[in-house]
Amino acid sequence: MIILAATPIGNLGDASRRLVEALSSVTVIAAEDTRTAQKLLMALGVENRPRLVALHDHNEKERAAEIVALARDLDVLLLSDAGMPTVSDPGYGVVAEAAAQGVEVTAIPGPSAVVTALAIAGLPTDRFTFEGFVPRKPAERERTLRELSAEPRTMVFFEAPSRIAQTLHDMAGAFGTSRPAAVCRELTKLHEEVVRAPLGDLAAWAAAGVRGEIVIVVGGAPARRIPLSDAVTEVLELTRTGARMKDAAAEVADATGHSRRELYQAALAVKNG
Repeated sequence: MIILAATPIGNLGDASRRLVEALSSVTVIAAEDTRTAQKLLMALGVENRPRLVALHDHNEKERAAEIVALARDLDVLLLSDAGMPTVSDPGYGVVAEAAAQGVEVTAIPGPSAVVTALAIAGLPTDRFTFEGFVPRKPAERERTLRELSAEPRTMVFFEAPSRIAQTLHDMAGAFGTSRPAAVCRELTKLHEEVVRAPLGDLAAWAAAGVRGEIVIVVGGAPARRIPLSDAVTEVLELTRTGARMKDAAAEVADATGHSRRELYQAALAVKNG
């Protein structure tokens, strides 16, 4: 089978017993960086020396079938440099190929920068969306952030330290300078830091430079206060573009604060005239 294994995102003490057992027994490891995998084995005191296969963004498409073929006869452990494979890291192509070929896939859960940052950011956690890295190209970045400006759920982003200041500046422009957010830096490491502030303040704070691994958590857009009749009109407009009435009512309810049931029933009444 294919085994996706979560690795520490900073603190080696977060390595699970299951991870150590798997590292100690498997004969093949597909790793984002084989050198990082070797260092992990040594740091955890694992004496096993399995075959290491490089699996990264540039070769996953070609390697997926090979790795799945190996997994028909033995267990293949998938590792990213930190956290869970497939989450903004290589592995999705292998999992998709395994599913298509009927090869079993399982996971050894563990550290997650996404969930860790969400938990400590101090923003709503009942509903959230993970957006990964924002696009590097200015036009694509602007379009992506503009599309997310009305997202009602808490949003989690990854970002490189060299781009954090520009990203926060652009987020403040797209979401508003007063939108609550948090920058979570060096999670689980010695110099872990969480800075909670409106986006405008965070952009100013980051202008001097920020180091380390970074996760940005941004509060969702506040509900728009509009009359029920206008909200019903929005629901009907969405259904005209192909959305189901139930889905359209849910989307407008999230954006306006009106009851989903009330919107659905009112829109249905108007439609049936």
